[in-house]
Amino acid sequence: MILTILDAQVPPGKEAALEEAYEAAATGPLPTGLVRSQLLRDSRDPTRWRIQTWWASRATLDAMRSQGTPAGVLMFRAAGAEPTLSVFEVLNELPRPAS
Repeated sequence: MILTILDAQVPPGKEAALEEAYEAAATGPLPTGLVRSQLLRDSRDPTRWRIQTWWASRATLDAMRSQGTPAGVLMFRAAGAEPTLSVFEVLNELPRPAS
């Protein structure tokens, strides 16, 4: 499994644009291989936002990225922010998923 994190400072007054863009994405078809996604706001710095998404594999992430600018990047741009991307391999997790 792969975890991607998009992190950005959203200008004050632009939060609703990000939340609306994220919600709009949830109403359409989700990319193949997307396992879970969350929109997060820092509890100490309300301008710092994050979208973290779990992907079934590196191949599904690469396939999504080959389709053009990722939806999460476009969501942040709609709110006047340019996110940074981090990609992590998930090596273990607790609690472990039921099989």
